[in-house]
Amino acid sequence: MVARVRAMMLIAGLTTMLAIAAVLGVIGYRLFTLQGSAPPSAAALPDVTALLPKGARVVTTAAANDRIVVTIEVGGRTEIRTFDLRSLAPAGRVKFAVEP
Repeated sequence: MVARVRAMMLIAGLTTMLAIAAVLGVIGYRLFTLQGSAPPSAAALPDVTALLPKGARVVTTAAANDRIVVTIEVGGRTEIRTFDLRSLAPAGRVKFAVEP
């Protein structure tokens, strides 16, 4: 009976050690394979001038993932423009309007 309990404890201990090794392996893999997570330095970014419509004002700005998001107000309407963080090229535009 004691030998059976020892064998079961050995199996449980080895399984636990294997699980801990797997978790540490995944953490190590993710730490050493981070690709492109750091934003480019300020010296690497080109100077870009984004033209806004006449009378527009910038309400908010935010950076998310690989995008810069700018919320502007144009004539009482809200518009969101997104730009690629690496090239600063326009990536998209969302306009909001009130239903009639």
